[in-house]
Amino acid sequence: MERLKEIKKYLNPADTVVIVFLLLITSLNLFFFQKIPEWQLNISINILIITFAVIFAILDSKTGIAVWTQLHLWYLVPFVFLSFQELHRMIGPLRGITYDDSLIIIDRFIFGTDPTKELFKIANPYLTELLQIVYGTFFFLPVILGIDFKMYKKADAFNYSAFIIVYGFTLSFIGYLLVPAIGPRFTLHDFAMNNLEMPGLFVTDFLREIVNSAEGIAAGTANPSLIVQRDCFPSGHTQMTLLVMFLSVKFRSRCKLFFILNGTLLIFATVYLRYHYVADLIGGLIFMLLTIWSGKYIFESWSGNPRESID
Repeated sequence: MERLKEIKKYLNPADTVVIVFLLLITSLNLFFFQKIPEWQLNISINILIITFAVIFAILDSKTGIAVWTQLHLWYLVPFVFLSFQELHRMIGPLRGITYDDSLIIIDRFIFGTDPTKELFKIANPYLTELLQIVYGTFFFLPVILGIDFKMYKKADAFNYSAFIIVYGFTLSFIGYLLVPAIGPRFTLHDFAMNNLEMPGLFVTDFLREIVNSAEGIAAGTANPSLIVQRDCFPSGHTQMTLLVMFLSVKFRSRCKLFFILNGTLLIFATVYLRYHYVADLIGGLIFMLLTIWSGKYIFESWSGNPRESID
């Protein structure tokens, strides 16, 4: 116990979120190992990330050497990617169900129709190309925000934003476990016809293949709906983009106008490009507000910072 208390003093709030989340999904892998074929791989990766997180935190605190500081700051990026991939290996075998029918019902209750089908009426290659490029900027937005804060020596803004972004991702991951769904490109549209029905100009097809690969769909995959990541609800793209927009305004990022414009187009693109139902976007907004509300108190409690320091 004393050893754990000793380690705890070196961890920042983002480290703590990483470790708690990985312990949670490690427990799920252990408890449901008979349902999860790659449970041993999942647990091994989780232990490795936790080990690196603790090592980087201790070495950063004790030595102050730049390389350890940078590793401590930026290991969060591969953590998000690796956790997303682990969920891909977990959710299908563990849950064995999707809630797309319920999400479609919500959309039809609100709009009286399917939003992706309505937006198809305004589809054209120029708009599709633009929105597919904007959609592809998603994972770069938190990194750009972090670089901006580091360049202009906003340490408090960086630390709080890093925590909120990582915390937001983990909440969205929990949402995927609770409400697995595959999205309208599989349920309301013919996935195989997507490139033909909504062509772009130059890079749309290439960018779509990158998205597909990240979600487990290699080119030419038979029955892609059976293996694609169940990551529609909440819309992580909406939740995390709103968080970046919020943080950029809150801490007066020099890139805030870019985040607002790009973010607005990106959220629209999630439905236009058939990745999400509007119900997912509503879920993303709710999860964003939950992240901000609960994250503030968690950060203050852990760090001991007065509330004014992050207002």
